[in-house]
Amino acid sequence: MAQVDTAEIGLGGAGRRDSGAGTWRAGVRRLIRAGSRPGPWKRGPVLAALALLLGLLMLLHAKITDYGGVGSLVETFLPWFGLFVPVLLAGALWRRSASAVVALLLPVMAWLSLFGGLLGDKSHPGGDLTVVSHNVGADNSDPAGTARDLAASGAEVLALEEITSQARGTYEKELAKAYPYHSVQGTVGLWSKLPLSDTRPVDIKQDVGPLGDSKSADVKLPYNRALRTTVATDQGPLTVYVAHLGSVRVNPRAGFWTDSRDRNAQALGEAIAAEQNKRVVLLGDLNGTTDDRAFDAITSQLDSAQDEAGDGFGFSYPAKFPMVRIDQILVRGVKPESSWLLPATGSDHLPVAAGISW
Repeated sequence: MAQVDTAEIGLGGAGRRDSGAGTWRAGVRRLIRAGSRPGPWKRGPVLAALALLLGLLMLLHAKITDYGGVGSLVETFLPWFGLFVPVLLAGALWRRSASAVVALLLPVMAWLSLFGGLLGDKSHPGGDLTVVSHNVGADNSDPAGTARDLAASGAEVLALEEITSQARGTYEKELAKAYPYHSVQGTVGLWSKLPLSDTRPVDIKQDVGPLGDSKSADVKLPYNRALRTTVATDQGPLTVYVAHLGSVRVNPRAGFWTDSRDRNAQALGEAIAAEQNKRVVLLGDLNGTTDDRAFDAITSQLDSAQDEAGDGFGFSYPAKFPMVRIDQILVRGVKPESSWLLPATGSDHLPVAAGISW
């Protein structure tokens, strides 16, 4: 018979027992690690906090201090804060954080409450009158082409802002055939297919910014930047205001400087408040969005055609990559049926248009 090495048997048994004990200890360690690892509701606390802050910022944007123009800056680009939502969502999914995903409901609901109504097409066919407003640009190298493009829109009422003394004659010549009635007051003008009356400049207290105007040195803009007129329509008189409010400056010394624009907005709001005609249209480059608190004196009296009857956000500036809508058509006593953008011209702004009815 073959002899069995008892020592070898003993060692083999001990090895198996040691192996079993090691496996047991490894299992215990895994259980301890699993128990100490935060669950999905405890993961990503920073992401959850950022999501809540984003939602509160959008909900309480009107409470943000306007020192240094911070409040106006936030409200100007407020729609774009929605882009942080997918970024935070990607982080929450990567961290498998249920708390961060739930926290994201606040900014999503806040953004939808503010801008969800702009996502659909609210336009209706028809309209009694088409109005167009365009900042033609002081540095526009093709005013004649710009005038022809605007005339081709077929608008009955056409407002131009930032008309230089050098280009004024060109606009008057090119638009004369389509628009027999017109008035230019300083840097703003109105061309109409319908008779105009009671036309006058509006003092909006325009002044120079703390660091001067950023326009080209060889371009000189006259003082007046607003006018008021009455358009004779088949449905009765329509008061039209054309305005180009003060510029906004962003620089290290002055910060987000809006003082001139804000004073202009307040003065224009006072002029509109004193207007006797119930039917009013404001056309112009306001150098700000209707979400900006600086325009409360205006937006408390007039409705935005884009908000009421537009398709999307209608961003008009800058023309090459529109990010904000600072060119506005606001109304009172008439109904916006549609609002849209016209193709780019030689300006750094896009023209804005609206169809209105009685």
